[in-house]
Amino acid sequence: MGVGRPDTDLPVGLSDGAPAPAVAPTRDRPPRRLPRPVDALVVAGYLALAVLLTADQWRRPGRLFHQAGDQMLFEWMLARAARAVTGAENPLHSAALNAPHGVNLMANTSVLGLGVPLAPVTWLLGSQVTFLVAVVLCLAGTATAWYALLARRLVRSRVAAAVGGLCCGFAPGMVSQAGAHLHMAAQFLVPVILGLVFRPGTDRLRRHGVLLGLAVAYQVFLGEEVLVFLALAAAVLAGAYALADRAGARRAAPAVARRLGVAALVAGALLAYPLWFQFAGPGHYRGMPFFTLGYRLDAASFTASARQTVVGNGHRAGLLAPNATEENSFFGPLLPLLALVVVVRLWRRPLVRALAACGLLFALLSLGARIRLDRHETGLPGPYRLLSGVPLLDLVVPARFALVCVPVLGVLLALAVDRLPGRPARGWLPWAGAVTAALLPLAPTPIRTVPAPPVPAFVAGGGWRAYVPPGRTLVPVPPVTGAAASPATFWQARTRLAFDAPGGFFIGPRSTDDPTARWGAPDRPTSLLLRRVAETGQVPVVSDADRRRAVEDLRHWRAAVLVQADSAPGDPVRVTLDALVGPGRDVPGAHLWDVRPLVG
Repeated sequence: MGVGRPDTDLPVGLSDGAPAPAVAPTRDRPPRRLPRPVDALVVAGYLALAVLLTADQWRRPGRLFHQAGDQMLFEWMLARAARAVTGAENPLHSAALNAPHGVNLMANTSVLGLGVPLAPVTWLLGSQVTFLVAVVLCLAGTATAWYALLARRLVRSRVAAAVGGLCCGFAPGMVSQAGAHLHMAAQFLVPVILGLVFRPGTDRLRRHGVLLGLAVAYQVFLGEEVLVFLALAAAVLAGAYALADRAGARRAAPAVARRLGVAALVAGALLAYPLWFQFAGPGHYRGMPFFTLGYRLDAASFTASARQTVVGNGHRAGLLAPNATEENSFFGPLLPLLALVVVVRLWRRPLVRALAACGLLFALLSLGARIRLDRHETGLPGPYRLLSGVPLLDLVVPARFALVCVPVLGVLLALAVDRLPGRPARGWLPWAGAVTAALLPLAPTPIRTVPAPPVPAFVAGGGWRAYVPPGRTLVPVPPVTGAAASPATFWQARTRLAFDAPGGFFIGPRSTDDPTARWGAPDRPTSLLLRRVAETGQVPVVSDADRRRAVEDLRHWRAAVLVQADSAPGDPVRVTLDALVGPGRDVPGAHLWDVRPLVG
């Protein structure tokens, strides 16, 4: 890990702004530092905490995290990445879902940066274990990366670095995202990128520029949204730091510019085709299928407690955040106050002033175009309205801007703890007590789980293989095509994408002629009919026209069989399908309609 005393002998860059020690380094490049035993203990602690937060699924594999549809999607993405590795398939597109058109994975949250290296886990243990391993690595890895940066660059105390890393990796917003959105929780490259951009010194600029370009390219395959936030935050941080220390910024600017130039060339070369595929390739779309401005935070959420903390209140948190996966602020009543005290006490440090400006701006952006306070509309405009029409930024969920505040508070917290050693007990105890009181209410609790819908034994055991020849599909019933828990997505993930299916949970275009974004595949008459029956529980009168349209849709989907899990004889969907395609028959854990004679 190579962490050690901070590089305060270097004149500028990502440093704490403290006076340099009276030493004369023999060369511009700092000496290589080896990990200490305490580093291993800190990392082990982070890993143990991450495992504890995911413990309910480790103990009970028949459950999913509370936002079950999102876990199903990411399990599918991880299984697809493993299949792309073994089958030498295009990792940016898949025909396994949304048959016959397929899905543009680059335009969805494919998390190839996790799925490819974890492919052996998927092959051996399945998609659920891979998902849990990914959650553990995202949380513990983010904390570890911030610990390494803090210990090397910003603080002298290992305790301070450990506390700062703990906040950065396990803040309520990170735990909230980890239960559903791997692409938002995978932030372990954020401190690496910042460390390379703002690296003190002017040596090995080309090498560090190449490393920066590689890190940026890899982050694209972890989560582009995090990279957008990182770029904006780095720009704000650099600008605020330049205002606070103009001489230092002028000295650092040439080296930073050269590193960024090399990084842009490297990342641009690596990402040119994937980004073209994302925005112009098969299955690309325009806009978002939901109203992004509606996903904003209540200003009162910054001092509230998240539901997955030891003092959390699910009802109160639910009133202040768009949903349970977007509790990105919720820092409790004391941590923001402690951060304010730290900013006042350390105001002379340029980095502290830059952090304060960055944190405040992104907190305001997370409030959306209009500010709401404790569930009441204030009528005050929010600064996000200035960004809502900017290309790419108009696709960002405003509530997630608050995630930038997490490392800001983590760094400020580390600087606060770093002041403890050597202080007289009379001054040490109140400071330590304030830090403890601010952190204890934020202690996370295990991520909540819900029962997982069972995969029919007919599907899980491979009984379907006798009915589905190559080039044909298995159609789960009803064929969900909207933003909902999709049997097609889940069954495929748990069977390592052994079969193809129509529909699924993804974002795609409305049609081949209309790139406007929508959830799932374009609607077909039969999928609309069956979904309406499932929602209302009412069996319609099936006409000959309905039967003809059903055959057309089955041919479009290249269907061989339709499968309904946990089917009962009087189920409205089952009765409707019997009227559409003829009676089916029971198979282990499901009901089957063999439609091969109908579609030819």
